[in-house]
Amino acid sequence: MAIAWSWRNHALLNYGDAVAHLHIARHVFDCRFHSIGEFGSVWLPLPHILMLPFVQVYAWWANGIAGLIPSALAYLAACVGLHRLARRWLEPAAAALALGFFALNPNLLYLQTTAMTEPLFLCEMIWAVAWLVEWRGALDTDPKRAARLEFLVLMVLVAAVFTRYDGWIIALLAWVGMGVARLRKGQLGKRSFWVASVILAAAPAAWFIYNATQFGDWLDFARGPYSALAIELRTAAPGWPPHPGWHNPWVSLLFFAKVAEMDALFAWRHFLLALSAIGIVAACIIARRRAFLWTLLLWIPVPFYAYSVAYGSVPIFIPVWWPHSYYNTRYGMELLPAIALGLGFQAQFAIGAMREFKPAWIRALVGSLTAFVVFNALGLIHKRPLVYVESTKNVEARRPFDENIPPVMRQLLLRRPGAPVLMNSSVYPELIAFSGIPLAETINESDQYLYRNALAAPAEHAAIVLAFDGDEIDHAVKAHPEGLIAVARFTAKGQAAGTIYVSGTWRAGSPG
Repeated sequence: MAIAWSWRNHALLNYGDAVAHLHIARHVFDCRFHSIGEFGSVWLPLPHILMLPFVQVYAWWANGIAGLIPSALAYLAACVGLHRLARRWLEPAAAALALGFFALNPNLLYLQTTAMTEPLFLCEMIWAVAWLVEWRGALDTDPKRAARLEFLVLMVLVAAVFTRYDGWIIALLAWVGMGVARLRKGQLGKRSFWVASVILAAAPAAWFIYNATQFGDWLDFARGPYSALAIELRTAAPGWPPHPGWHNPWVSLLFFAKVAEMDALFAWRHFLLALSAIGIVAACIIARRRAFLWTLLLWIPVPFYAYSVAYGSVPIFIPVWWPHSYYNTRYGMELLPAIALGLGFQAQFAIGAMREFKPAWIRALVGSLTAFVVFNALGLIHKRPLVYVESTKNVEARRPFDENIPPVMRQLLLRRPGAPVLMNSSVYPELIAFSGIPLAETINESDQYLYRNALAAPAEHAAIVLAFDGDEIDHAVKAHPEGLIAVARFTAKGQAAGTIYVSGTWRAGSPG
């Protein structure tokens, strides 16, 4: 139902980041110069690798289905993993309530119809914790099963490392915890564990090496021209501080906790978030099993984002607090599994208490808790899911370009089929897909020396030039206007205006 709704409302490509993820995946093979560098330097590569089989269908790339498929599968796997984890301690009714709270969340249901990375990362985080819990239990009783589970944990942690940078912290803490558990059992010296440790350490090291060899800086993803830091410096509004939480971990923590509440809960937000945390603490005390402590990894997003917002150039804006806007509201989704599991434990405690004192009322209690889960989901839908609302703000800023530039581009290309188009493909990559042209027919910032040559003489290298005020191509057109004729100009509120030029000097067989 969520997929059908998102498709009918043309919401699969609302997020510019979703469009960019699809663009990177398509660009791996639809390009002029094939190299590993087509994966880019900032976003980690696994989401794009998973989309590769699907973006090869041009229509699926253009309409977003190529991103929907892996995200929806990750959502389903996350649901299975959360229920498996909950059933480790909770009886069927409480586990089902935890699953329902997670699976029916409208923000998650929307995100799993897009090419965003959150559904995949939630899946990896949940399964890492589920297998860690099982591994710790098997370590004492079944060494062969423990070895198999250790391999599964390794694989899912490597996947998390190559999905989001939060995964680096979770992988580090999880593996150190496994080392401590082995040390206590006198099994730290096993060769298999150290081989696995080398494999896990090689994952982030490979990303450093990739950035160094492809972009000349091993930290290009953190401080390069397309990094979060560079984007913040370019887009920050005048004034101080640049955003709420700037160099203030406490304010950053408050913003993350608030956005997590707004993403997950419709009513009684503070109370239910506190109740969830108390449920986990109480379970830690009651369970008295070391295996349960692995579930605390689900709460790692709290300190991670408190630090990241304060010092990592990734602000969170929410409509209820200054600056009363929408930005990165989806970050709160990473706390959804922890909240769901915590409320599942509270449901278990309530059912246990009811069984002790009023056993005849258990069905009524379970029915009431089920009604609350449904009420929470419907309430979030009625209020409009925060993550979806942000996506609509995102697409509204691009809509004038998306609706007006592609038809003009198509008309121009009909007169010159196969002619090269000089444009920056990373700013509005959907313009290429909506125009119906192959990426390899463009000359863009990924085309190395060819792009630089085209900037030095646009009219000689490209038949059509698309420039946005202030970008590299705009500067090149102003510096070398010879042979270029402006045929259309487009504006959008809050965005740099775009201009389409045609070349009067380009001929088939020219350098472009």
